[in-house]
Amino acid sequence: MGIKKYILLVVLLSAGICLKAQKITPIEQNRPNSFRGLSVVNDNIAWVSGTAGTIGVTRDGGFTWTWQQVKGFEKCDFRDIEAFSDTEAIVISSGSPAYILKTTDGGTSWTIKYQKTDTAYFLDAMDFSDKQHGFVLGDPINNKFLLLQTLDGGETWSTVVNAPLALKNEAAFAASGTCLRVTNKITIVTGGSNSRILTSPLINQMWTATSLPLTDGTASRGAFSVAFGNGRAIIVGGNYAKDQHTDSVAYLFRINHTSYTGSTPASGPAGYQSCVEYIKGNTFLSTGTPGTNVSTDGGNTWHKIDSDSYNVCKKAKNGSLVLMAGDKGKLAIVKF
Repeated sequence: MGIKKYILLVVLLSAGICLKAQKITPIEQNRPNSFRGLSVVNDNIAWVSGTAGTIGVTRDGGFTWTWQQVKGFEKCDFRDIEAFSDTEAIVISSGSPAYILKTTDGGTSWTIKYQKTDTAYFLDAMDFSDKQHGFVLGDPINNKFLLLQTLDGGETWSTVVNAPLALKNEAAFAASGTCLRVTNKITIVTGGSNSRILTSPLINQMWTATSLPLTDGTASRGAFSVAFGNGRAIIVGGNYAKDQHTDSVAYLFRINHTSYTGSTPASGPAGYQSCVEYIKGNTFLSTGTPGTNVSTDGGNTWHKIDSDSYNVCKKAKNGSLVLMAGDKGKLAIVKF
């Protein structure tokens, strides 16, 4: 056997092992809702949120769910949710009015913590660095992204004065709640007229903007999600209006202290991806309406493992449980 054929055989066998290593188990819920908000607390507890003011919570790792339609908010689209236990969670509503609600009793009651009736307000995503310190990202108003901050666990919210400037027709996508990631810094990825990654320290915000070579230029294109793991930042996106197109749907950053060295993967995901999540080691999971993809080499090559449509994938903050959620009430457990 020639060396080229041997190398090809090794690559194919490795891909086969990768494909067999993951198992997606759909969880039938028979619900009509579209889910985009997902927060996995640990290996037992997770919350999901979506259209028609609908919220679900599981306490057994995703196998069974308790559902509610939040009274008075039946027309809300809850695009993102952040949970801290099976009793405490915060949810944001996109569209108008824009709401941030909080529960501390497992959803028996919800309290309005932020409200704007002005149609200029559209909330996209939420993330927390710890239980007390969190941010909510909204579409630009007067050429500046809306960025809200809480320092008391979501009880009160204030506008970040030094939020990042937005280019003309640039926006963030409320597709999976992961265009915003808060770690030891704030990271935002954008699309529309321009695809960029915006980063800032948590305190005393000062923003650095880097252009991304993802397809942009229209309202449906750009960077949709970012995830960090093992010294890398993976960005996915594409064109949700033409979700089978595989042009510019992933980008890889290698992180060296505070600098980024970017590159395009050797082979990207199969079509538009609305969410990417770090799993472990060099493994990343991404999903979107054309299907779900996995990379086991830090984002350089991707393999499609499922063709069903999902909007969001999340791994437990404390644990290994991985869940996905999507349109028409779709929920699934992913095993690695």
